[in-house]
Amino acid sequence: MTTPGASLRPATPEDGAAIAGLVRELAEYEREPDAAKATAEDFARALQPGTGIGCVVAEVDVDGRPEVVGMALWYTTFSTWLGRQGMWLEDLYVRPEHRRGGIGSAFFAELGRICAERGFGRLEFWVLDWNTPAHAFYRALGARPEDDWTVWRLDGEQLVTLGGDAPPRS
Repeated sequence: MTTPGASLRPATPEDGAAIAGLVRELAEYEREPDAAKATAEDFARALQPGTGIGCVVAEVDVDGRPEVVGMALWYTTFSTWLGRQGMWLEDLYVRPEHRRGGIGSAFFAELGRICAERGFGRLEFWVLDWNTPAHAFYRALGARPEDDWTVWRLDGEQLVTLGGDAPPRS
């Protein structure tokens, strides 16, 4: 898919470094600069075929060479209520100097196409409460917040402790 000045394509493992860089920029934007620990190698491994993880990148031409300026990274979910798979959009990020040019809308059009092609029943994602520009953008797409649900998380030491009594995997 092409937008004015940008084109979208599926990410490959070779895009690991570019994706890691965008994720670090996103962490800065979301006021969590030290939270992004993933490396280029982590993304290269995650984007191998068969992982259930997908990513679309946006490229623009810079001095005759393509440069990745945005990404939409997602993974497959499953709804027991629908009995169908869905898509969880983990992160969507476009560098500030490339925003308002249609890349975000193009990402959603492409994700919607992938969902339709695969028969997915949902496309879901989180948005930080303070990110009102994103709220407005997603509402304009027809998305709605699920205010009746609260995100819960186990991680770090709590997850290690919880899993400590688990039998070893064979």
